[in-house]
Amino acid sequence: MSSKLAGRHVRAQTFSIIATTVCFLVVALVLTGLMSHVVVTMTRSANEIDDARANRAARAAIAAFVSRLSATTRDNAVWDDAYSATSSATAADWAYENWGKTTEDYPLYDGAIVIGPNGSSIISAYVKGKPFQPGAFFGEAFYRQIDAAADPGQAPIINFIRTENGLALIASQAIQPFTIEGELPKLSVLTFYKEFTSEVLDTLSNEHELEGLRLAATPEPGLLDTPITDMRGQVIGHLVWPSKAPGSAVFHQVYPYVAAASIILVLFLAGVLLVGASEARRLRQLAQTARFEANHDSLSGLLNRHGLLSLLEEPEGSDSSPPRLHLVDLDGFKAVNDAWGHAVGDDLIRMVSTALISCHPEVVAAARLGGDEFALVQVGSASGEEMERTILALFAEPFKIDGRTIEVGASIGTTVRTTDVSPLELLRRADMALYRAKANGRGQAVEYDFELDRERQRVAELEGQLKGAINDGAIEAVFQPLVSASTGAVTGLEALARWRSSTGNISPEIFIPLAERCGLIDALGAHMLKTSIEHARNWPDLALSVNVSPIQLCNPEFAAEVISLLQELDFDPHRLTLEITEGVLITNPDQARRSIDQLKRVGIKFALDDFGCGYASIGALRQFGFDRMKIDRSLVSALDEATNGADVLRATISLATALQIPVTAEGIENSRQAAILRDAGCDQLQGYLIGKPMSARDISSRLQEEAAA
Repeated sequence: MSSKLAGRHVRAQTFSIIATTVCFLVVALVLTGLMSHVVVTMTRSANEIDDARANRAARAAIAAFVSRLSATTRDNAVWDDAYSATSSATAADWAYENWGKTTEDYPLYDGAIVIGPNGSSIISAYVKGKPFQPGAFFGEAFYRQIDAAADPGQAPIINFIRTENGLALIASQAIQPFTIEGELPKLSVLTFYKEFTSEVLDTLSNEHELEGLRLAATPEPGLLDTPITDMRGQVIGHLVWPSKAPGSAVFHQVYPYVAAASIILVLFLAGVLLVGASEARRLRQLAQTARFEANHDSLSGLLNRHGLLSLLEEPEGSDSSPPRLHLVDLDGFKAVNDAWGHAVGDDLIRMVSTALISCHPEVVAAARLGGDEFALVQVGSASGEEMERTILALFAEPFKIDGRTIEVGASIGTTVRTTDVSPLELLRRADMALYRAKANGRGQAVEYDFELDRERQRVAELEGQLKGAINDGAIEAVFQPLVSASTGAVTGLEALARWRSSTGNISPEIFIPLAERCGLIDALGAHMLKTSIEHARNWPDLALSVNVSPIQLCNPEFAAEVISLLQELDFDPHRLTLEITEGVLITNPDQARRSIDQLKRVGIKFALDDFGCGYASIGALRQFGFDRMKIDRSLVSALDEATNGADVLRATISLATALQIPVTAEGIENSRQAAILRDAGCDQLQGYLIGKPMSARDISSRLQEEAAA
């Protein structure tokens, strides 16, 4: 009986082993099947995704090619000088000098053709600097395109045409003035064309990552293709290129690993024991790594904020000098990230970290506190000035990273630890000094002084007073006259903010930047606009100009609030001009454009203030549609200096005249300046010669006196 029991026990163990083996075999087969299915699916999906990307890139390449030639045609066809010249007896010579000659080596087009108003006479036709017959070269499709493009006001007509050399892209548009007034006569048509050469294909291939891109008459088996159609929708050619098949390429790379996976499954059980032993060792290493990472920055290897504070909490030696903390913030680091990418920025951080930790023998520790902010702990007799010079010297020469020349500077805030100062307070003081150094400009160093805290307290108090002044109406509007340069009559008023506090007058140069920093500029702007309009309602014949901060204009709710206020006060929007500086064109041009367009639709005008002291471009003047340009007072004051100030001023006014933008000159203090500006074409004058800023009551009195006279 016992033998039977023993036999059953052996059989049970055998069955168990067999069952376990079968189970593992089934599991292995299932895992292998699943893995094979995943690999095949991923391979196929990767190929399909990349092919779809390539097709989108090919369509984008064609669209980019079309867009470039279309923009070039539009820029040359919608041109006042071209419209005048092609209507004159010298049309052929002018067209050759401006277009025909450039075809010899101009990258944007190979040929330039000007067809007369009758739609068939050739005024000028050049390809690669030589004359040619477009009808013979392009066929009848060319003249059909000319007929379609002859009407003014429409966008360029774009068409692909097959030529004896292959394919060419042709763009045609009527030559017309920039601003169309009334009905135009029959117009000449400008046509640019660019052949689909191998150089063009190479450029599109590089720009859109389409290796092996070429032109074919028909689709080719085994290659991806995108059709090219003419203006009637007929396919006249194909862009073809080989598929990268990244999924297949990856599959061939991982195939040995897939095969090895089956063997690994057999060794799995033995591996479990080894993994258990190694897991214990790994946990010990993780504990050590965690302790290190808790106090160190992963990118630079320096201490982090926690590690720095822990170091500063350690007791000082009795014979050691008090530690000095230097906070170093990189100037221009964001521009490096934006221009070269975060990988280069990380390399720069590592190079700066290495330089800082070894910059001086008395540096006992270095830390990275944030993106581009570092801390150095100095213990020794070296003065703060010596350390600052040493640190700044590190940035005197540019850094070299992968062949790139990277220039950054540094701002430094320094403080000395005393016995009663905690690490957090020490860090706060150094940060205060650093904030002042950055406010002073690039490459500055500032040591903490108690006056910094007192100044911060004064600014905080002034912020509270400013908020109260806005709520209580203590900030008043005064008005400076704007007069016609030709008649001397007052045509408008500019509203200016004045704050008369109990301690004296506070300059707008102080409280307006303060309002922008502390988030009160929207409330201040709304108060000034409402106050100015309430007064201006008493002067129905005068226009009103009000300054607007770039921060206000970039507020998505600004336009709606202005329109609501005008409706509430029943004020004609056509009397209101909002003056903005070019800073708004840089900070958030898209939102600024939306606000400007919304307000201009109801009749509000916009003036570009302080033109000539910054970087506003002709393109910006056109893009934002300014109704008036205000010349900065620095250009006006330069008239009294023995320089070329008058020439610069006349050139500036001529620019505005060419763009059909009226000009206001501000800061006029004598009759000589007024005479020069009047002769130069300035139509509106402003300044102390004309009238100082006055209260609403004084403006009303002046207007009554002028009416009585």
